[in-house]
Amino acid sequence: MADFSMVQAVQMATRNHGMPLEALRYPVTPTGLHYLLIHYDIPVVDLGSWRLDVDGEVQRPLSLTADDLRGRNAVEVCSTMECAGNGRARFEPMPASQPWLLEAVGTARWRGVRLRSLLEEAGLGEGAVEILFTGLDRGVEGGLEQVYQRSLPVAEAMRDEVLLAYEMNGAPLLPQHGFPLRLVVPGWYGMTNVKWLTAVTVLDRAFDGYQQEHAYRLRAGEGDDGIPLTRMLPRALMAPPGIPEFLTRERALAPGEHVLEGRAWSGHAAIASVEVSLDGGESWEPAELSREPDSPWAWCAWTYSWSAAPGRHTLCCRATDKAGNEQPLEPGWNTGGYANNSPQLVVVTVR
Repeated sequence: MADFSMVQAVQMATRNHGMPLEALRYPVTPTGLHYLLIHYDIPVVDLGSWRLDVDGEVQRPLSLTADDLRGRNAVEVCSTMECAGNGRARFEPMPASQPWLLEAVGTARWRGVRLRSLLEEAGLGEGAVEILFTGLDRGVEGGLEQVYQRSLPVAEAMRDEVLLAYEMNGAPLLPQHGFPLRLVVPGWYGMTNVKWLTAVTVLDRAFDGYQQEHAYRLRAGEGDDGIPLTRMLPRALMAPPGIPEFLTRERALAPGEHVLEGRAWSGHAAIASVEVSLDGGESWEPAELSREPDSPWAWCAWTYSWSAAPGRHTLCCRATDKAGNEQPLEPGWNTGGYANNSPQLVVVTVR
């Protein structure tokens, strides 16, 4: 967009970071390589005074310390998380926001308490409709001063795998990942997973705050009310083979037998198949799937054996999930630049 300058794009890109695609070779993303999107500022939290309040339409409001949470039964979920804007920079024109290419993703082992257990302890009121999650991060967006808030329907919030997480990959959350507590909603895009959590509020109505009704909606134009973003669409990514050229990132590779490898995921259903193209999407061949890591909410691994002949090749990959969702060759443009899950292209010169 015309009012989105290069300086603003660089400013966003330096505050946030993606996962280098070579890190697709790790079943679980090392914490320092996991993608990050930070809307406002990272809050500095005093753990001694911090509390999580569970309130609203409940029978027994709770106010819990970090020790209170750690004293409850802990569960762990391995889950892939992807930003809804992943792929935005590949739209033309690029919408005004964080200029993600393909790296806004990561898979982590999250440890904490089931959200459902706290809601049951508090006792949901008969009129409960949605659960609102409030973070400590504050800023101005869309001309509105706000704290970051998102909500979930009660049925989604009560799923077994939805966590209030205080650990990531076996260690306490880092400040940038939401210390001391964050929401983790496996299968949903990253904006749902509210960080620096301070309140869980049961509502008797649908939440109509900025991040719910204005941001994170698929809109064809400015007058369109749009469709809310929820679960991740299917995507396959390839760990780029060979070695990169510094500026273009194009790859160089010796002729011969090579194994292409990557990961695939979907928030709607397990991955059914991954296909690979060696000619820019003109023809496709099946890849072999592996369920590493063994979690229904984490990406799966795929491999493909390639006999690389000299020349310039454009490699692609695409995924289909068991609900029948397939990566489209040309997804529709939208004003927020969301959900662009068109196939990755990797240019490789074999020499």
